Amino acid sequence: MAGASTHSPHIGSGFVRADGPAKVTGAALYVDDVRPDDCLYGATVRSPVARGRLLGLKKDPAFDWSDVVIATADDIPGENVVALMTDDQPVLATGELRHVTEPVALIAAPSRDKALAAVRHVEVLYEALEPLFDPTESATSPIRIFGDDNVFSRLEMVHGDGLDALGRAESAGAKVITGTYTVGLQEQLYIECQGMIATPRDDGGVTIFGSMQCPFYIVKALKRVLGHEKLNVVQAVTGGGFGGKEEYPSMVAAHAAVLALKTGRPVKLIYRRDEDLQATTKRHPAIMTYSTAVDPETGELQAASVDLLFDGGAYNTLSPVVLSRAILHALGPYAVPHVKLDALMVATHTPPNGAFRGFGAPQVMFAAERHMDRIARELDLDPIALRRANLYRDGDVTPSGQTLFDVASIEVLDRALEAAEKPLPPSLVPTRPGGGQAAGRRASGRGVAIAWHGCGFTGNGEAALKGKADVSLDGDRVVIHTASTDIGQGTDSIFPAIVADVLGIDVERVSNAPHDTADVPDSGPTVASRTAMVVGGVVKQGAEKLLAALRAEVGLGDEADFDTLLAARKSDATLRVRAEYEDKGAQWDPETYQGDAYPTYGWSCMVVDAEIDTDTGEVLYRRLVQATDVGKALNPVLAAGQLEGGALQGLGYATSEAVVLDAQRRMRNDRLTNYIIPTTLDAPPMETVLVEFPFADGPFGAKGIGEIPHDVPAPAVAAAIEQATGAVLDTLPMTPEAVLAALEAMEAGEGAA
Repeated sequence: MAGASTHSPHIGSGFVRADGPAKVTGAALYVDDVRPDDCLYGATVRSPVARGRLLGLKKDPAFDWSDVVIATADDIPGENVVALMTDDQPVLATGELRHVTEPVALIAAPSRDKALAAVRHVEVLYEALEPLFDPTESATSPIRIFGDDNVFSRLEMVHGDGLDALGRAESAGAKVITGTYTVGLQEQLYIECQGMIATPRDDGGVTIFGSMQCPFYIVKALKRVLGHEKLNVVQAVTGGGFGGKEEYPSMVAAHAAVLALKTGRPVKLIYRRDEDLQATTKRHPAIMTYSTAVDPETGELQAASVDLLFDGGAYNTLSPVVLSRAILHALGPYAVPHVKLDALMVATHTPPNGAFRGFGAPQVMFAAERHMDRIARELDLDPIALRRANLYRDGDVTPSGQTLFDVASIEVLDRALEAAEKPLPPSLVPTRPGGGQAAGRRASGRGVAIAWHGCGFTGNGEAALKGKADVSLDGDRVVIHTASTDIGQGTDSIFPAIVADVLGIDVERVSNAPHDTADVPDSGPTVASRTAMVVGGVVKQGAEKLLAALRAEVGLGDEADFDTLLAARKSDATLRVRAEYEDKGAQWDPETYQGDAYPTYGWSCMVVDAEIDTDTGEVLYRRLVQATDVGKALNPVLAAGQLEGGALQGLGYATSEAVVLDAQRRMRNDRLTNYIIPTTLDAPPMETVLVEFPFADGPFGAKGIGEIPHDVPAPAVAAAIEQATGAVLDTLPMTPEAVLAALEAMEAGEGAA
């Protein structure tokens, strides 16, 4: 047995991440690194049109089909449905094609090259039908995609006297200010493409191994596709997700499983980058109109009316949940006593949109922050002072009727502004190729934006799910069993640190079991800024239960440390305990959207300093400062990395990530060379301030931080452009072309772009 327990606490220190050595040495096995014996390779035949009546498939007779297997919907052993929120999306299309790139058939061949070649030699036969692309026409269009009105979700929230408060406030002297804000698609662009391996089992079932966020989503989906429960799902080392590997892997897994069962052999299905970009889900586009009644002297927000229109694409996926978070965050971190909010998620004949970091909040907080800048502009108020006057404080009540506590809004604003007082680093413009270099005309500006973000599931979601975690003792080592996957954010490092500190042992003695649904309980999906805060809390309870069970087994009291308890054990049997999420009594009415929307909220302030090249329209970042309330930084290094990575992703949303579509709404810029994300050369110096307002129900006080850094970099950039040049941009992305157009519109006296 090990000696007496002596260790330094891990929580709050910058301990080394558990997966680091394997990833940097190449020892980590991603799904495409695994090659089962006798493996076939899969590929997907897809619809070439946005809408059409499927007539059949035609194989090229000149192609060698002797070692190729084709599967269609007729080969699905169970139901032809990707089970999620609704049963509207098929595994393989039959009847009507609803979007370009919709899966129609599957190919299995001895090599990936042969499989891809076979796809090119299958012609999809169809009768073209008129597509519906415009979300503003969807709910009233005679063309039907979903239900009777093409509406995936419709939400309304009324708080205070929101129904006619705008008019009364205006009659009493308030100024009513209205603006419309639009955002486009954004691609998650995880570094590893979608991929799955399906292996037939001896019992007639199948094992799925692949790149994913949510193993039990796939279990739920495959039970329906297979028509039985003889399956298990195992997460491979996963190269990023950002929401793009939340629901979509169920589709890939279903395709691999159908091929594996038809051929009786393992099938590996890995997307190429162009296919991944064209076919998978993206961030929802949105059109958002805000009207607010404001005291013209003080800038106090008195009433607001907001209309949100989101485009869900051809199938429902998780769109209603995205709309839910959007409406709850629509006014940003600002107190408004009288509110009416209306939100609509509609269907169009475009590839379905789905989960993406922030989950509806980045869209509406871009609008909310730009609207605050509009108010400041029209009333000639200081935009920072306007924000400070209206920020939530402890005891304020949200539009859902939730009373706030531990509000860090003022703290993050002050800490960010304080950090931004440091001298700016030198401009990078003279050292960059092109763009006029030092001879170019440049204008400097600073933008400030503030976010709030609900941590965890909405309402009673956590209570309904009852996320579970097991902690086991095997010899002198401790093993954690959860379905919470590590997709780069550090879960497999954080959980052992939590357990080690509860038990008082070194973290090297704690490990994570493989995320295999045959062994781990359902901890809930790895989404919604819930993993460290919610599941981490359940893991902490599990460690406490293990310690209590060990003490009860050996008959020693609280004074005995872990290794003393081990030494007193008479049995070598594995000791395994289970913990489950405990509901804290949140009150929530899903019909009225009133009550406690989230267990707690995170708060963040972004300060962006930028230079705008007025000849090219390029935005060059000098520095990004953020102060973010993390509750408790379980690992400050990992926390800062999450925040900085999310902020950089938000800068891409702001100025470079334009999804270009053709006439069928297929993504045209489907390469890493022409879908432009920020690289190391584009990343500005970052100053990251960790603010700690502990959450009583989080492990050691931690809050979720995975999504909040993406929420407001974009409006901060827009504010910096406006301060520097006077040009107003209320549409994302703000590409160089858009910036130039805004400058030209301003010079022509046409106002905002």
